[in-house]
Amino acid sequence: MSEMRKKSNILNLLLITGMSGAGKSTALSVLEDLEYEAIDNLPINLLPSLIDLAMKNDPDHANPALAIGVDARTRNFQPENIVKVLSRIKEQERIAIKILYFDSGDEVLSARFSETRRRHPLAKDRPVSDGIARERQMMEVIKAQSDYIFDTSEYSIHDLRRVLSQHFERGQDKGLSISVSSFAYPKGLPRDADLVFDVRFLRNPHYDETLKAKTGREEIVGEYIMRDPVFNSSWDKISSLILTLLPEYKKEGKSYLTISFGCTGGKHRSVFLAEKLGALLKEKNYQVNIHHRELSL
Repeated sequence: MSEMRKKSNILNLLLITGMSGAGKSTALSVLEDLEYEAIDNLPINLLPSLIDLAMKNDPDHANPALAIGVDARTRNFQPENIVKVLSRIKEQERIAIKILYFDSGDEVLSARFSETRRRHPLAKDRPVSDGIARERQMMEVIKAQSDYIFDTSEYSIHDLRRVLSQHFERGQDKGLSISVSSFAYPKGLPRDADLVFDVRFLRNPHYDETLKAKTGREEIVGEYIMRDPVFNSSWDKISSLILTLLPEYKKEGKSYLTISFGCTGGKHRSVFLAEKLGALLKEKNYQVNIHHRELSL
């Protein structure tokens, strides 16, 4: 194996951190399935030695990949020390490191601890809410340094797997990857959306008894929506805007973008527009994933 080949070897390192109960352990399991070597609860001072070992034990000189979990359970957990260690690691040329921060709303975190009957690592003899507040304050310094922040308040395990696969599947094209989704406004905005389009101005198939039980995936529903007098002009403007923005996002180095369409029930108009945009973007050779939040419930 030539020396040049060895120097081209890059270690992909994902540091998994964030709030207790926000899904970090599940994330590590998903990344392990994506062929990362996953290690949880590693003392941060051992990370440089682990990196050296991973680089030396890569006989084929393929790109090794590590996913390391570090959080409040870790022995001698000191966020400031973690930031210092990571800063030194980032200076190394052959290491591509990303910090993934997992978070959820306080009420969601409290409910998860109650459901599992687990004690919060920072509130063993106090209410869970005290531990969450203390941890949130402690983690701010790391959150500020994070490359990705995932709010898992509304995520199922399947949602988390989908999002992580889209971002971090090994060997995928490094171009702009796009997720197009639909949702219902009464159930809240999707927390991970970058661009949101409100399509409640279009005629609603819900009020047609022959279409009410159908979804925007069905041709008859799409035909009904497209007969709205304002549909063509609106679609032209929306699609033109998106196609104009995508190359600019790519120039800025953005690797992943989520575009969401919302309507009242999340089953007709938003679904149809998401499917229509997804098809258009695939024609333009973009990597596209389509997800309908209310249809997956």
